[in-house]
Amino acid sequence: MQAAVLGDLKGRPERGALLMIDMQMGFIDPASPLCIAGAAGSIGACAAVLAAARAAGIGVFHVRREYAADGSDVEPVRHDLWRAGGRPLCRAGDFPNSLDAPASLEPTLGETIVVKPRFSAFFGTGLHEMLQQRDVDTLVLTGTTTPNCIRTTCYDALSYNYNVIVIEDATSSRSAEVQQANIADMAFIGATVMSSREFVHLMRG
Repeated sequence: MQAAVLGDLKGRPERGALLMIDMQMGFIDPASPLCIAGAAGSIGACAAVLAAARAAGIGVFHVRREYAADGSDVEPVRHDLWRAGGRPLCRAGDFPNSLDAPASLEPTLGETIVVKPRFSAFFGTGLHEMLQQRDVDTLVLTGTTTPNCIRTTCYDALSYNYNVIVIEDATSSRSAEVQQANIADMAFIGATVMSSREFVHLMRG
């Protein structure tokens, strides 16, 4: 099954889509209260996957968070931390660049930005409809954080009958143990897991 998925993506890149999830300074900057410990270390792998996807003709979707100034759309479980920590991922907060991506991961002309209200890239967005309009059947997941936004997006994608590829070193968690456990669970449920190097080699080979 995995070989078939990878072969289809290589042979029909227009049927694939790369989701770059939450690679924003609010989740990367150590000064942010929402910083994910492993996110900064994954930037290079994310950039390599992004470049390979673009070169191969795979569509790119930049999935992001942006909170209202009053915090009305912040997840209740992180609202107190968000407010006390200076309201990152908000244009009116103390971290004016927290909504931005690192320079190497910025969208280029023609790439889609999807703003999501919760963890999954599908929840409360038109992502599924956009993918269906493009006849996409395979998703490549990168970004942060693996147990929350990556995993919920993976499970929702599988529920919508997409093939899912998770790039292990282009995703990140608060610890290596959390990362490994969640990667293993997604692989068990049916996602194809590979490294950024393997993905780049597949696209170039």
